[in-house]
Amino acid sequence: MSDYYNPKRSKKYNYGGRYWKLSRSKIDLFLECPKCFYIDNKLGTKRPPGYPFALNSAVDQLLKKEFDLLRADGGTHTIIKEYGIDARPVNHENLDEWRENFKGVRHTHKKTGITVSGAIDDLWINSKNEYIVVDYKATSKNEEITALDKDWQDSYKRQMEVYQWLLRKNGLTVSDTGYFIYCNGRTDVEKFDGKLEFDITLIPYVGNDSWVEETISEIKELLEKDEVPKADPECDFCNYRKRVNELLDKF
Repeated sequence: MSDYYNPKRSKKYNYGGRYWKLSRSKIDLFLECPKCFYIDNKLGTKRPPGYPFALNSAVDQLLKKEFDLLRADGGTHTIIKEYGIDARPVNHENLDEWRENFKGVRHTHKKTGITVSGAIDDLWINSKNEYIVVDYKATSKNEEITALDKDWQDSYKRQMEVYQWLLRKNGLTVSDTGYFIYCNGRTDVEKFDGKLEFDITLIPYVGNDSWVEETISEIKELLEKDEVPKADPECDFCNYRKRVNELLDKF
């Protein structure tokens, strides 16, 4: 069995188990396909994952180090100055934990009792003492990235809004405007020379987390049922399972 995939997860990590919690990515899965979400969180078999993008992780780590150096001495960053943003990297006693996968920012939703979590990349603050959620993205595309205008980037927007909601539930005054630091690997340079060059863009996004509370309630309602919901018609995973079952039924 692959080290990256376990189709028989222990029940203690499923809904109702002591280690289960609702991550930001699970909320997105629910919105994408309730059936896949149910099979994952209630029945304990998640979708086969994509393999880790080590270069993306490296970019994340290097950006964190770069901003942490400024955070330590109260400085700001050239990209903040370049875009004229009223912000600086901020120290917070919980920042290291809030960044850590499998911990992150956590809040127990009173209405449902569900603990929601999400690991942020960075946290800034402005002159109004409003905290600003910052998320790092790395890719390599030929076109310049200046906006979140693709359908598949809607999940990035929801990600930002969940983070904003979580921080507000932890007592922080949070700006509606968050930022994506987009690092786009260049392929138009003459040679490699053992290093990658990136164009870095700062993309603002005005979030609206009003949908989060209702969505958590809908998730609770679904997980309390002993009935697998219908698949989303556009879900590739469900369409694959359906087709495989059709083919196997012929034998």
